[in-house]
Amino acid sequence: MTRIAIYPGTFDPITLGHVDVVLRGLKLVDRIVIGVAENTAKRPLFDLQTRLEMVKETFADESRIKAVAFSGLLVELAHEFGAGAILRGLRAASDFEYEFQMATMNRRLDESIETVFVMAREDYTFVSSRFIREIASMGGDVSSLVPRPVVQRLHGLRN
Repeated sequence: MTRIAIYPGTFDPITLGHVDVVLRGLKLVDRIVIGVAENTAKRPLFDLQTRLEMVKETFADESRIKAVAFSGLLVELAHEFGAGAILRGLRAASDFEYEFQMATMNRRLDESIETVFVMAREDYTFVSSRFIREIASMGGDVSSLVPRPVVQRLHGLRN
């Protein structure tokens, strides 16, 4: 039986912290479906299609990873792909309360889907998409914090 996890997020943009969580998650499951959430309430810098493309390009060489766009309930996405787990990354204690609430609500919606937390590698505990957007908007170099497809698109925004 194939073990599948969903890794949801807005990924505006995807960071090397996200990449680390996904690659470490592959040690626990056979396949990961990265769900790129529409989430217009966050007013993303990149549109949904661009965020999805950046994720796909980042993992182009990894056959066990699939990226899809979604809106709606996360548990419905899990059902669509036969996933038994939701993969989430934690950077600091401040992430825990929100993630705990989300995990509890998802368990309420479907008890058969477990949430699995992976602690961020120390190198990435300070990295967030919000910081990447802010630094890049002021001309700062974020190339050591994001995958190449993101660097290329951020550079394109400045030109």
